[in-house]
Amino acid sequence: MAAFVEIDDVSKTFPLVDGGQYIALKNIDLKIKQGEFVSLLGHSGCGKSTLLNIIAGLDRPTRGGVVLEGFEVKEPSPDRMVVFQNYSLLPWKTVRENIALAVDTVLTNLSKAERKEVVAEHINMVGLTPAADKLPEQLSGGMKQRVAIARAFSIRPKVLLLDEPFGALDALTRGGLQEELMQICQENQVTCIMVTHDADEALLLSDRIIMLTNGPEAHIGQILEVPIPRPRRRMEVVNHPNYYSLRGEIIYFLNQQKRAKKRKALKSDVVAGNGLEKVNLEIGFIPLTDCAPFVVAHEKGFFKKHGLTDVHLVRTPNWKVLDQSIASGQIDAAQMLAGMPIAMTLGAGMTGKPVPIRTSMVLSRNGNAITWSKQLYDQGVRDLESFKAYISADPDRLHTLGMVYPSSMHNLMLRYWLATGGIDPDRDVNLTVTPPPQMVSNLRSGNIDGYCVGGPWNSRAVHEGLGTVLATDIDLWPGHVEKVLGVREDWAYKYPKTHIALVKALLEACAYCDDRRNREEILELICRSDYVGSDPAYTRVGFIDPYRYSQAQEPVNLNRYNQFYVDGTNYPDRSEMLWVMTEMARWGIVPFPKNWVEVIELICQTDVFSAAAKQLEYSESRPERKQIQFFDGITFDASNPIQYLDSLAIKGDIKVMEILVDEMGAIDLGDNPSYKLMGTN
Repeated sequence: MAAFVEIDDVSKTFPLVDGGQYIALKNIDLKIKQGEFVSLLGHSGCGKSTLLNIIAGLDRPTRGGVVLEGFEVKEPSPDRMVVFQNYSLLPWKTVRENIALAVDTVLTNLSKAERKEVVAEHINMVGLTPAADKLPEQLSGGMKQRVAIARAFSIRPKVLLLDEPFGALDALTRGGLQEELMQICQENQVTCIMVTHDADEALLLSDRIIMLTNGPEAHIGQILEVPIPRPRRRMEVVNHPNYYSLRGEIIYFLNQQKRAKKRKALKSDVVAGNGLEKVNLEIGFIPLTDCAPFVVAHEKGFFKKHGLTDVHLVRTPNWKVLDQSIASGQIDAAQMLAGMPIAMTLGAGMTGKPVPIRTSMVLSRNGNAITWSKQLYDQGVRDLESFKAYISADPDRLHTLGMVYPSSMHNLMLRYWLATGGIDPDRDVNLTVTPPPQMVSNLRSGNIDGYCVGGPWNSRAVHEGLGTVLATDIDLWPGHVEKVLGVREDWAYKYPKTHIALVKALLEACAYCDDRRNREEILELICRSDYVGSDPAYTRVGFIDPYRYSQAQEPVNLNRYNQFYVDGTNYPDRSEMLWVMTEMARWGIVPFPKNWVEVIELICQTDVFSAAAKQLEYSESRPERKQIQFFDGITFDASNPIQYLDSLAIKGDIKVMEILVDEMGAIDLGDNPSYKLMGTN
């Protein structure tokens, strides 16, 4: 379905008195559905109100444009009504007359009696009938804002634009008006776009929260979906299992932008030195146990040792945000899921367009598990066979399982595991994306029946008696690639020496992480609030202590559960990445490249790894790896991935296409014809 409101590549530049320019907004792309409530949130000066004015037609973008129902917005119109913070009422007109002025001007197709009825209806809608003949000076701030809202709704706009409408009100009045606005919007299915600086207000009212980075050149830094059902009540929202984690994401983003502003003010113009092209880096990570190499490189000084004197680790709340951050250039490098470089390169990332990504090292192997809810386990669902029987016994009930991202090993291994038991992951169950820190709360509330995630979120469910681990990846494919280092292709070309220095620092950090004598120290580091922020009691499980599948079972030793360096961990093995690509194609996440050798060689930069390893005098040769074999006995022949795909009994709609690669290594999907692999479902 086409977007109701489409903001297409909007930028806004203001001239300065000295002849220069101030770029307020840059490359804003956003699609809004009809009836959706969207909030624009960010620090002062990030261009929220500027963007709202452009949507309203009160200002024109320097580049790009806004389209409403297929027509470009060029000027103000009654189909877009703005409610300002300062009410904007005519002081010599009564409540009735202020609203009638808008109705009489716009709804000229109605008779005088009909217009009078519309005015009365909207005065009553906001509960101001007893004050209908009062002047604005006789009204409280909350009552004035009700008049402004009633006036906006009275002309039946297609889009309601709200510029911090409750900012000047006291908490009690603001809360009451928020509830009224929610009810009115819900009943009338009005599309709303609201500027706010209040995280709680945004969570209460919004379907999506668009968070803008600092200006100048403010852009969309993160889009947060609010999965809280409607109709909403304030206390129900606050008590929703995702509320505090969502609120935490907003606060973390705002604090991150505040820190970035301070860094920018303090940062010198010198960004190169030590023989490197760039020494100041922003590196993204997710709060998981296997972010340890980044934490160690930062805290133990490995970044500085290799000339990277100004590195900032940027904790991102989920993989979607990390995808957006690396694609937009907001960060230089990132901890990535094994499939993310493939997905983003082939246009399956958040931008929907190819963003060529290069990976030059593996950061970690293993570390994941499949966890079942205690309720499901207590009902006898303890393996694939019993789960299939459980599904068959009640086919109308759809079981929901959480995974962290489509291009994650968690998703691919969970799907592989289900399929070996004759369970189609797209038909027999519902797989839903759930950020790692939210897995346990969703399991507790019953939103999901189980999940596949990295540590420490499986051990936490066991620790709290909420779940049982059915299988770890040691049981499914020990030693599999898990997290990789990812940078954009253009970044790698621009900063080749910096890239090698980054790999060297992380190689040393990975070696430090796999020296078991350092694990207690590393545990203390990663459990800090700036990093994972988890309780050491369950974070140490598998990382240091024996692994516990359930509270009823004895712990078992899984010394390689978190593997960072030993056994040639860090070499970016192309055959492993090919399996990841093949499995992503199996489930329709990406097309399978007919020229897969060329694409994999572009993504895996083994030359960068070898250069870094050689300078460190580490082993640079490809480690000896056995043929990829899974717990069910199936082997993957890297020389014939198409045959592997064709042999699978359960799979999605597999597309095979020629991926165009130019002489610089850029990907172009273009209009290449694709064909469906024979034998797919």
